[in-house]
Amino acid sequence: MINAMTLALYHDMVTEFTNHLQKVQNNMLKCWHDPVEFSLNSFFGFTEFAHTSVSQLAHHHTDAFTSYFNPEPARSGTLNRKTGRRIETNRVAVVTGGIGGIGTEICKRLFNDGNQVVATFIAIEAEHAGTWQKKHRKEGYAIDIIECNVTDFSSCKKMSRQLEKEYGRVDILVNCAGITRDFTLRNMEIEHWHAVLDTNLDSVFNVTRNFINHMIKQGYGRIINISSVNGQKGQFGQTNYSAAKAGMIGFTKSLALELADNGITVNTVCPGYVGTSMVEAIPEHIKNNIIAKIPVGRLAKPAEIADAVAFLAAENSSYITGSEISINGGLYMG
Repeated sequence: MINAMTLALYHDMVTEFTNHLQKVQNNMLKCWHDPVEFSLNSFFGFTEFAHTSVSQLAHHHTDAFTSYFNPEPARSGTLNRKTGRRIETNRVAVVTGGIGGIGTEICKRLFNDGNQVVATFIAIEAEHAGTWQKKHRKEGYAIDIIECNVTDFSSCKKMSRQLEKEYGRVDILVNCAGITRDFTLRNMEIEHWHAVLDTNLDSVFNVTRNFINHMIKQGYGRIINISSVNGQKGQFGQTNYSAAKAGMIGFTKSLALELADNGITVNTVCPGYVGTSMVEAIPEHIKNNIIAKIPVGRLAKPAEIADAVAFLAAENSSYITGSEISINGGLYMG
């Protein structure tokens, strides 16, 4: 019997073969005046493709051979080869800004919990997003990606329709996209204000508005908004960022009331300072000054934020809605 992994492998090979044929056709048009060049290009191209295909098949059949002599108990779902955990849900999760530091950990955790996960990216991130996806697929995370400008309502509408057409449903939405443009208000230009409000707050409306009707129709949904400790307490030089993140908290509480009787929960996670690669790269003395203000004496791990998101995204968290979960190491307890 051909299993899902085999089908996926063959699908990838057919796609690559089709792409190669297209390249050959293009080369024919470019090199019609030089048949020798065309023949050599085609020969070496097919040789490379054949070598890659044989290697993939050999690797696959080695896995199949091993699985045959070391069978697992028959169970429903698909095995996550990275963790050994069984994937048993049919839930689909969308994470905006999913290829960022915190977003990546959220995607990985939701995938490990058995969800099909889709991460969004913007057009200028296309190359990085492709590299990101390949890297994590090699690690066992079959995470899909989709382009979407979360600041543009029509782009979000197009994205939601595409995902609902492809997967049939979207059950979990994590609004994680965000940027900073830090200035004191007297030095802040209007474009700095709008860039942050558009990306961090308007995006939450743009994306969520295009998914909730389908969630209402199916009678199920989990919406998790990633705010910030600075949306709770404010922060010097971040009137734009703090306003946007505070607005996200108000958005969460109001929408939670609207959707409470539809099987949909809406919650906020408010991280403090998180040890993403970007934060870890700042000068040591600045980082130490930040840590000195945190009662637990360290930065948060991105996986700790992802754990909270996964908790709220779970089916058995249906009685938690309109909440804001603070993950800040005691930095703010208001």
